[in-house]
Amino acid sequence: MNLSCSLWQENGISVKRFAFAKFSEVTEQCFLLFTLILLMFLASLTGNALIALTICTNPVLHTPMYFFLANLSFLEIGYTCSIIPKMLQSLVSEARGISKEGCATQMFFFILFGISECCLLAAMAFDRYLAICSPLHYATRMNREVCAHLAMISWGVGCMVGLGQTNFIFSLDFCGPCEINHFFCDLPPMLALACGDTSHNEALVFVAAVLCISSPFLLIIASYGRILAAVFVMPSPEGRHKALSTCSSHLLVVTLFYGSASITYLRPKSSYSPYTDKFLALFYTLVTSTFNPIIYSLRNKEVKTALRRTLCKKKVLTHI
Repeated sequence: MNLSCSLWQENGISVKRFAFAKFSEVTEQCFLLFTLILLMFLASLTGNALIALTICTNPVLHTPMYFFLANLSFLEIGYTCSIIPKMLQSLVSEARGISKEGCATQMFFFILFGISECCLLAAMAFDRYLAICSPLHYATRMNREVCAHLAMISWGVGCMVGLGQTNFIFSLDFCGPCEINHFFCDLPPMLALACGDTSHNEALVFVAAVLCISSPFLLIIASYGRILAAVFVMPSPEGRHKALSTCSSHLLVVTLFYGSASITYLRPKSSYSPYTDKFLALFYTLVTSTFNPIIYSLRNKEVKTALRRTLCKKKVLTHI
């Protein structure tokens, strides 16, 4: 029996400690993946921190669109920090164990940041809809109070769903084996370790996924449907290009995030594959958060200008 599973009792007492599955028996492969993930993790933290700092320190970016973008950067930082450090440790160390409480904590923060991001992306789509389809009323309809409420709702929904789902999962008994066939404490692999009938819990996970992933996605689709309809009737080609360019970055982020998350949580249980889920988990937890700052900065002149200004200020301060 694995040392990290030593607290598993065969007399029916629930498992108190888990262990993440080893990625590979080949040490070189583990170190290669460790190096790749570490570099992307550092790039994600640096990029999202720079985006948030740039928006907070440049008054010209104190608009609803960039307010939501700053929130998105904070979410991405929390999202990756709740998962990646333990993942890196498990790749190069024999200490792949995690307590039941630690696993529940990791799951809660993963769901909190993930669901909040789903809601925030929908809020960003609504913001673009008002800006393009109702420009004369945009300033009054999307004021600071409305933006703050939308951000609070996004974080609040994430918190409630995180508490609910974590409670549902960890109210189950885990009778062994205690090896999690994943990089972190995700919902499907944890349900796979539970003993007894888990159909009720699986149904709750699916309903939560439909409500919290599909519903915001449908709102995004509806917003962009109205946006495209408004853009196509614009008389000026320059106006059409500007409107589409402000939305393209957001659409790309939505596609990357929702595409991988939907495949993971909305597909039938019969098609569940641990290897596919591991790949998709790396994609929506790390790859998207690494590329989001690049997508938003390289395609946005205002962000690039403000970022240069911020970096120049930091350079000047270091020489004083």
